[in-house]
Amino acid sequence: MRELKILAVVVFFTLLTYWGVEPFAHSQMHAHVDGKNFEYSHLPAVKAGDAAKGKELVMTNCTACHSINAENMPAPMDAVMSAATYGVNPPDLSNFGAILDPKYLAAFIADPAKASGVSHKFTAESGKSHPMPGYNWMPKEDIEHIVTYMQSIAKKDLTPKEVYVDACGRCHANRYDNKVMGEKWTQIGQKERFKYKKDSLAFDIQVIEYEDSLKKYMGKLPPDLAMIFRAKGTHFLETMIEDPQSQLHGTAMPAVGLTKDAAEQVIQHLENTGDPSKPIRDSMGVWFLLYMGIFTILAVLWKKSVWKKLH
Repeated sequence: MRELKILAVVVFFTLLTYWGVEPFAHSQMHAHVDGKNFEYSHLPAVKAGDAAKGKELVMTNCTACHSINAENMPAPMDAVMSAATYGVNPPDLSNFGAILDPKYLAAFIADPAKASGVSHKFTAESGKSHPMPGYNWMPKEDIEHIVTYMQSIAKKDLTPKEVYVDACGRCHANRYDNKVMGEKWTQIGQKERFKYKKDSLAFDIQVIEYEDSLKKYMGKLPPDLAMIFRAKGTHFLETMIEDPQSQLHGTAMPAVGLTKDAAEQVIQHLENTGDPSKPIRDSMGVWFLLYMGIFTILAVLWKKSVWKKLH
């Protein structure tokens, strides 16, 4: 009985120490703010428009800067040149209708700086303007046509990686985001395993050039997200994605307007890359507990057998 009490004390303090060092400690490393469930209730509702009219408007107003892979329309410039021109590479528009809340998307088209919460960065005093012009001169119905068109061309079964690339991948690297026969994710795309070192170095130079432009645009280089899930946890990521200002007041990171499902996919991808062994760990957990249970029973029986002979 005494041994069981000692075991209980050891288990209690082990669990207390683990909780204090990992989940509890990490939970204290960021502000405790309440999310708004990605509802964007402060933005006006958007009605369904005419996709055909929306396509015409997009082709007239957007394709000078954006690619639309869903329509086989390439980008007018490569990522490095685009970043040198705008500060960051304009995104492909194919899937924004699926991952962005329609209210946010409409508000962003009308006034990008205001919708994304970075108006403080683009002021008359700063002399800077948002790289995307606002279309608040456009009738609301036309913006609704554009939103409807973008929803009509978007894929319906995006993977967490695809959502991450569209939402975060132009600003954030992820050194643990590997794929079969590939290397880390960079802001200009997945770095492949090049056959020749000179090709690998040429790619690295392009990344450096892109990052230099991004630093000037953002004020500093956005962090690598390889370990952000393990360092900050789900709550921080949810609130940071929904409203960066709630966690880092004055940050240059824009609110990207993701739907709740899209945000969950981004977090899932960050968990997959930051903690790739979790599924294996989880599957081994039951077997480990079973092993410990059997080992404990055998240890108790052995102890009784030894003490029985001594008595």
